[in-house]
Amino acid sequence: MAEAVNMRELRRYVERVSDRWPLAHALLGGARVDDARGAGEQRERGAEYVMVLVSEGFDGMPWLERVYQAGSLWDADEMGDPADVHCYTPSEYERKRSSLAAVRRTADNGIDALAP
Repeated sequence: MAEAVNMRELRRYVERVSDRWPLAHALLGGARVDDARGAGEQRERGAEYVMVLVSEGFDGMPWLERVYQAGSLWDADEMGDPADVHCYTPSEYERKRSSLAAVRRTADNGIDALAP
């Protein structure tokens, strides 16, 4: 997985985000993660990276502001592509996990960036 996903930079990104908001979940999905796990060439790729961040600290903060701030911390040059960043409170995350396919796929098959 190391060649498809820059794990060192992913951890640095999570550190930058967690300096601002306490994270309950930080999950990375998308086409690059699927590539690293051996997905075949013949598929619709979708976003190269999907980053799902869950924090109580997002409560009361407008959604677009969360996404803008967390997205601005992503280093697309280091990671190789931009990320589709999703920022949710825990209750929003549970709803979005049920209603948004990209969030559900990331939750079910993504990389847990908070795991040791």
